[in-house]
Amino acid sequence: MRVHVVSDVHGRVDALAAAGDGADALVCLGDLILFIDYDDHAQGIFADLFGERHADTFISLRTQKRFDEAREFSGRLWASLEGEPRAHIEAAVRRQYKALFGAMPTPAYLTYGNVDIPRMWAENLREGHHVLDGQTADLDGWRFGFVGGGLRTPYRTPHEIDDEAYAAKVAAVGEVDVLCCHIPPAVPELLYDTVARRFERGSEAVLDAIRDTQPRYVLFGHVHQPLVRRTRIGRTECVNVGHFRARGVPYVLEW
Repeated sequence: MRVHVVSDVHGRVDALAAAGDGADALVCLGDLILFIDYDDHAQGIFADLFGERHADTFISLRTQKRFDEAREFSGRLWASLEGEPRAHIEAAVRRQYKALFGAMPTPAYLTYGNVDIPRMWAENLREGHHVLDGQTADLDGWRFGFVGGGLRTPYRTPHEIDDEAYAAKVAAVGEVDVLCCHIPPAVPELLYDTVARRFERGSEAVLDAIRDTQPRYVLFGHVHQPLVRRTRIGRTECVNVGHFRARGVPYVLEW
């Protein structure tokens, strides 16, 4: 069995279309849309609406952790648009989702990232796309568990949830061969982004599940340029499958 795994697609429609080539199935760990591109400030929904110069300012404020100023700055920009800001965002997200799900290979097993909008997925799913969150799927004798979303942060991305709700999904998955999450377990070296120079949030519940149940693998993304891409906890191999927008190449799992 050969499974290709991607995370943090962030609009890479071209590479996503080929991500399943040679695989029996594709696993996607979320963050499909591109709202802001920290590498190319001219890309993403924010830049499309307000231009690269304003994206430069917004990204600079967020990078400096001046979150209140960033929200005030973006608030003025949103207020300058005609109509409700949400309508502009959702129209742009809908266009991205239509292209991404149209390109996504089948069969595919998906869970949400922290920047995804779950309620907007259903209208774009095709036959062979399976969305799982706090659920499991059996692939050729191996049980895969899926836990989507992120935890609360000052960035206030669309699909951040409380620690208790996240832990409940981890518990619902139970013992599996492969635990698939968007965010990493709470291991510092897996959480530090060497380019952004900050620690992202990881899950204590996932770390506890690793220690208690020892899955073969825990696969995740979220941290685009991690200090450490993989580590072992007991028999469990913890692997950051890579920033798919930048790399365009899936992680390969075979058994």
